[in-house]
Amino acid sequence: MARDIDPITLEVVKNALSSLGDEMALVIMRSAYSPVVRDSMDYSTALCDRHGQIVAQGLTLAVQLGAFPEIMGHITAEYADDTHPGDIFIANDPYGAGGQHLPDIYVIKPIFLGASLEGYAATMAHHSDVGGIAAGSVAMHATEIYQEGLRLPLLKLYEGGKPVRALFEMIEKNTRNPIHVMGDLRAQLSACDVGEKGLQRLIDKYGAALLHPYFEELQDQAERMMMAEIEAIPDGEYSYTDYIDGFGEHPEPLQIAVTLGIKGSNITVDFTGTSAQVQAAINCPVAMAKSCAYCAIRCIGGQEIPNCQGYMRAVTVIAPEGTILNPLLPAACAARGVMGYRVFDAIMGALAQVVPDKVIAAGEGGPTLFSIGGYRNGEAFTLTEVMVGTWGARAARDGIEGISNPAANLSNQPTELIEAEFPLQVVRYGLVPDSGGAGRCRGGLAFVREFKLLSGEAGYTVRADRRDHPPYGLKGGRAGAPSRNVLNHDGVERELPTMPMESLPMTAGDAFCHVSAGGGGFGKPLERYPERVLADVIDQKVSIEAARGSYGVVVDSTTRTIDKAATKALRAEMARTSRQG
Repeated sequence: MARDIDPITLEVVKNALSSLGDEMALVIMRSAYSPVVRDSMDYSTALCDRHGQIVAQGLTLAVQLGAFPEIMGHITAEYADDTHPGDIFIANDPYGAGGQHLPDIYVIKPIFLGASLEGYAATMAHHSDVGGIAAGSVAMHATEIYQEGLRLPLLKLYEGGKPVRALFEMIEKNTRNPIHVMGDLRAQLSACDVGEKGLQRLIDKYGAALLHPYFEELQDQAERMMMAEIEAIPDGEYSYTDYIDGFGEHPEPLQIAVTLGIKGSNITVDFTGTSAQVQAAINCPVAMAKSCAYCAIRCIGGQEIPNCQGYMRAVTVIAPEGTILNPLLPAACAARGVMGYRVFDAIMGALAQVVPDKVIAAGEGGPTLFSIGGYRNGEAFTLTEVMVGTWGARAARDGIEGISNPAANLSNQPTELIEAEFPLQVVRYGLVPDSGGAGRCRGGLAFVREFKLLSGEAGYTVRADRRDHPPYGLKGGRAGAPSRNVLNHDGVERELPTMPMESLPMTAGDAFCHVSAGGGGFGKPLERYPERVLADVIDQKVSIEAARGSYGVVVDSTTRTIDKAATKALRAEMARTSRQG
């Protein structure tokens, strides 16, 4: 090692910091008020050293974790001479504070030992509502950020240990759900207190002078390990373009273009050629684009790289200004998440050209964002759901159902709690047969989730994707099934766009149904073992008709067994036809 570092102590320090990050995350989960934080777990935690560099992160939301360096850069630059014991910072502004969108609020506490600044406890959480033109503050139809809610530059929420009352009151007055928002803010503050006390205990045990070089060594170790992973990839440039379906009734596709430049132990992720920013709320501030790029590159590694900032040094991200991955003020960005998840998919598509055994076919396209709000007994209610559900297939594994997107770490909210807290009924919730892309390894199944309004009136917004451009398969694997949005009013179904440019009304008895996209397959379907196809038929994941049509496997509907002779003949014919075509 470059420094006089004891490897055992290094491991102890690394795991202590990691445990602190997770402890902070558990505090938020257990003390948050809103379902989107408490149940969906749409939040993140981190610990930083005295320079503002991440030294540990909780096992939380991947698309947020890589954004902490952005706000820490602003704090260490703007408050270099004005950070004191008892101060706590708050921000959400994508234009000047490293924010991702306005519902994601950072709460960050400097950690002191005496008069010496020794680190920071950092949190970010998606708040249920911060104002704006639609309940939940995720209006697809916003055309500029000023329509999206309360915009907080980098400010002090506490100064010298005392709360800034005017700021607390301003936040409270600019939300439809003050109990949830103020409760979630206090959960973040509590997590910061836990991080502060834990780091102070660690410093008390080892001493600041000893820990400083260990923190630096963790950064260097992460960098070395990441560089070793990159060095194993052949040098060259690998490009891929993936697409967002677009927004409104007549959507025009938007492209996420990426070129990976690999040279030795470093990689450049260049998004030149990506579509320009748009007049809708799906523009993605660069902090999230970077997070998703870091996540994708880390996913191909086989080592357990320390979860600190050092690994990012080997990855250079280029995102031209004025594009949907680095918009300029006043671009709206409340529903920007879909762009970040497409960044992950595009990078996987590029890496598949050179390391196909390490990548994953496209999943459901990222969480579907559904927000519904109205009034019940004179009080406002807002439900924000970030619905997740399925992975694409990998070289040796089927896609997984009922799981968060690889670039996220979210959870669907429990049906029982939704029905207990809101005037809503979850009518349907399950998996969709025949929706996973066929392949040697099958893509994960799509999910269906349907909400019925039981009383009164409400308005809802939705951001989905992967209808016109369903999740791609790899190495001969087929695309997953496309997504659907359906409104049922008085028994009449209306097909909705993936991203409606309006807040849609619901009245009592109306139901909104979302069917996600299915995951893409990996490898040619005719290479799938017939026994695995039969197992899918028995599990009702694949129908008898799809087993025959997609995989060339003939299953007897009565005995649920494979007709081996018919299967052999059918597969031979399908292979011959495929070669001729």
